[in-house]
Amino acid sequence: MAEEGAATIEDYDFSGTTAGASDVFPSEAGQIKKGGYIMIKDRPCKVVNVSTSKTGKHGHAKANFTAIDIFNGKKVEDVVPTTHTTYVPNVNRSEYQLLDIEDGFLSLLTEGGDTRDDLKLPDYPEGFDQEILKAFKDGKSLSISVLSACGIDQVIAYKVGEGGREGGREGGLLVEARFLCGVLVQT
Repeated sequence: MAEEGAATIEDYDFSGTTAGASDVFPSEAGQIKKGGYIMIKDRPCKVVNVSTSKTGKHGHAKANFTAIDIFNGKKVEDVVPTTHTTYVPNVNRSEYQLLDIEDGFLSLLTEGGDTRDDLKLPDYPEGFDQEILKAFKDGKSLSISVLSACGIDQVIAYKVGEGGREGGREGGLLVEARFLCGVLVQT
C-alpha cells in the first residue's frame, strides 16, 4: 500500500513525450575530429581545430576544441579530458522547394509533397534573408537547404534553379551561407 501523499503511476502523464535525448549522442572526447560536431555550452558546433595535450601529473590527456556554432557563426572553445564523455549533436540537412514567402515565413514543399510553413527567413548572417527575398521576387525558382540540430531549424543555403518558378531543368547556382570566424563567405 502506498503512503498517503506519495506519487503513484497515475500521477504522471506519459502520453505526450518527446525524444529530447535523441538530439545528441554520447562520444568519447578523444574520438571527435576536425570537421566533426560537438556540443559546447549547450550549442551544436562544428569543430575547426583539435589539439591534444599530453598526460600530465594529474593523469588525463586533454583535447582542446575550437569550434564554430553552426547556427550563429560564433567561435567557441572547450577543453575536455580525452577519455571523458562529451555529446555530439545529430545534425541533418534537408532540401525544400520554396513556394512562397509571407510575413517573413517561408512556405516550403517537402519531398513527400506536403508543405511546411513554420520556418522564418534567416536573420543570420546579416543580409542573407534579403538575398533570398530578392531572388524570389525576381521570379527565380529556389531550392532551400535547412540545417536541423537540437530542435533548431535554420536556412543555410539556397540554390537558384533554371527556368524560373514555372518550371525548368534541375541545376543552377548554389548560394551557401558559410561561417568562417563570424564572416559570411558565399560559394
